[in-house]
Amino acid sequence: MDARTNPCVSVHNFWAHSGAGMWRGIAEVVEKCYFCGKISMAMTNYNFDNVIDRHGTACVKIDRLDAVFGRHDLTPLWIADLDFAVCPQITEALIERLQHPVLGYSEAADSYWQSIIDWNRRRHSFGIAKDELCFIPGVVKGIALAVNYFTERGDAVVIQPPVYTPFRTVVEGNGRRVVENPLIPTGDSYEMDLDGLRDVIAREQPKLLILCNPHNPIGIQWSEATLAELARICREGGVTVVSDEIHGDLCLDGRPHIPFLACGEDARAVGIMLGAPSKTFNIPGLVSSWMVVKNPALRDPFYKWMEVNEFNAPVMISTIGAEAAYNNGEEWLDQMLAYVQSNIDFVDDYIRRNIPGLRIVRPQASFLVWLDFRDLHMCQREIMDLLLDKAHLALNDGSMFGAQGEGFARLNVGTPRCVLAHALDSLRTAVCCNCNCTSNN
Repeated sequence: MDARTNPCVSVHNFWAHSGAGMWRGIAEVVEKCYFCGKISMAMTNYNFDNVIDRHGTACVKIDRLDAVFGRHDLTPLWIADLDFAVCPQITEALIERLQHPVLGYSEAADSYWQSIIDWNRRRHSFGIAKDELCFIPGVVKGIALAVNYFTERGDAVVIQPPVYTPFRTVVEGNGRRVVENPLIPTGDSYEMDLDGLRDVIAREQPKLLILCNPHNPIGIQWSEATLAELARICREGGVTVVSDEIHGDLCLDGRPHIPFLACGEDARAVGIMLGAPSKTFNIPGLVSSWMVVKNPALRDPFYKWMEVNEFNAPVMISTIGAEAAYNNGEEWLDQMLAYVQSNIDFVDDYIRRNIPGLRIVRPQASFLVWLDFRDLHMCQREIMDLLLDKAHLALNDGSMFGAQGEGFARLNVGTPRCVLAHALDSLRTAVCCNCNCTSNN
């Protein structure tokens, strides 16, 4: 029995106003018992089709268009945040605390740590003890902390391109050497080159490997077998593994996330896992992330170093927002993932039908889609000219993820469907015009 047939159920559609002066559409199903009068929330349907104006909010995705792309008249589908209103319980928790007239020194409540532990057990069947956890002010900063603690200037650090740009810039910017173990293309996806990794470790003697799990920009959730073998190779070679798992909550098609530290004793011996609610719940502005280290020989001196330097000191709003997200945001997340999955299906179908020569590498996780332009026989400069100057779309240049990204661009589909449809129409027109011009020449 639903709201249409049950006299004890009424459906209320309303517009809720957010603190940023924007509006979000939410449909709430409220159940009222006619015997006791008790009202309970049965379900909330979040409206991800609602277009929210982000101008005037210091939004990087919009305000940095000129600096990054050289023009501002672009549909922004680049930096990896979502254009969706956050789960209301997050903003409510922040507002409630900020209404208190004193904003003094604060520390993370025990309930904050417990929310992370409960989330990982509930969503990923992964157990964490409180003493294995540490706050970090962002996943990239966590990578930088590990690079600075576990390596010296001149040491080699392994990355596996095409991969998230800061893996390279953090290493090189801190005076370390990047050594590459590129992924192997397999037609419609990629696989990890484990034989190549053995050779790289033997030849370069790296101290650290930075793992992306799931892998950005391609969206691969690595298998347990692959992760376990990587851990074995690194343990034998004396290499510490920093695993960036910021997209781990965003696995698609019912696929489970496999934490690196859940992949056997070798992984627990060498692994440092980084996670965050930022991508999951669209709260990167709160700068709330965390680290897990299982091996006390790795953990104790590292955590002590972070403590004495106050690198692990959380900001009040970071812990409040994260706790509210982990404790109250699961329904929002499940609906968001279903919407993102439908957006990916829409992009795939649209491109197959309307833009021959272009294809996508379907992600297994996240809201980022790796677009393959290689069959259009364009150089990278021509691809970006097509996107920026003809289609007026801001996508990430594939080459920023390494030389292996030549011929690709990264598309963010975490946006309302109408925005995505407009962008694809613009891309189709640009590609068609380009192909006509090429044929005429």
